[in-house]
Amino acid sequence: MKRVVVKKPGGHRALELVSEREPVVGAGQVRVRVRAAGVNYADCIVRMGHYEAAKGRYPLTPGFEFSGEVDGVTPGSGFKNGDRVVGITRFGGYASSVVVDPIQLWHAPEGWSFEQAAAFPAVHLTAWYALHRAARVYDGETVLVHSAAGGAGSALVQVAKAAKCRVVAVVGSAEKVHVPRALGADAVVVRDRAGSFWKAVDEAAPQGFDAVFDANGITTLRPGFDRLAPGGRLVVYGFAEMLTRGRDRAGWMGLAFGYARVPRFNPFELTRLNRSVSGFNVVYLFNKPELASQAMGEMLALVGQAKLRPPTTTAFPVEKVAEAHKALESGATTGKLVLTFD
Repeated sequence: MKRVVVKKPGGHRALELVSEREPVVGAGQVRVRVRAAGVNYADCIVRMGHYEAAKGRYPLTPGFEFSGEVDGVTPGSGFKNGDRVVGITRFGGYASSVVVDPIQLWHAPEGWSFEQAAAFPAVHLTAWYALHRAARVYDGETVLVHSAAGGAGSALVQVAKAAKCRVVAVVGSAEKVHVPRALGADAVVVRDRAGSFWKAVDEAAPQGFDAVFDANGITTLRPGFDRLAPGGRLVVYGFAEMLTRGRDRAGWMGLAFGYARVPRFNPFELTRLNRSVSGFNVVYLFNKPELASQAMGEMLALVGQAKLRPPTTTAFPVEKVAEAHKALESGATTGKLVLTFD
């Protein structure tokens, strides 16, 4: 089998492809021949050594999601050899063979490619938790989604529309406008460095937002908070702005500078304005398999109702995993990136 290993944190050269024996299926487990693995921003942070859940675990294999065919089962698993499946794992997804518990697997949606299936879990679990646990949105609310052309942003737009919310989407360039628009966003705004795009955001939602979803992490947090309606919720699920584009690692000085610029929210201010701020990391769901199973079940049900589209993907052979990370870190991609295995 092939497996990507990060022996110690670093730049793109820290991603090593190694060959090993196939893993053995333990009692009550399922082995999957992986055909595709999703690439997420968190994987880049894992490689750099700044992902909290990965600290102390090196050497490790990145990857939270995969798809493939079952090729090893034990009695009572609910799967059989040859089943096309999609799954999640707390690291280890960048491998041509994985062994997981049955609760971490689901049958892949009918008609989807392995690449589309592998791109589905992490971003839709993120969207589910952000919308239905952190923000607890309901019918008729107006929400703001940043980075709406990316993997998580695209999922947030669709899941919010499925929840009958009005969605204002923000994208990083004019070339990306078509992505959230095609997914049903009610308004799409192009972000600019000067911050003048906030005027267009205000015009799209003059009464403010019931929820704002932000993975930028620095410059947009305070303006987003200021645009919350009474009872509004700011949900933070990433800090992409702390990574300098064009570099393959985040230096401690840069992180410290970024941390110093993160806005602070006073509990008195939150109470006075009747607003809230919450944050989460999707790896939380990977530590709660029953909750993750519930979330995936609900998301796959929306797929069956044609309320969620197959993810738009760009595939890289696993031998080019470093190129995939470079592309994702550039900020120029749309949809999801995936690694493929022969």
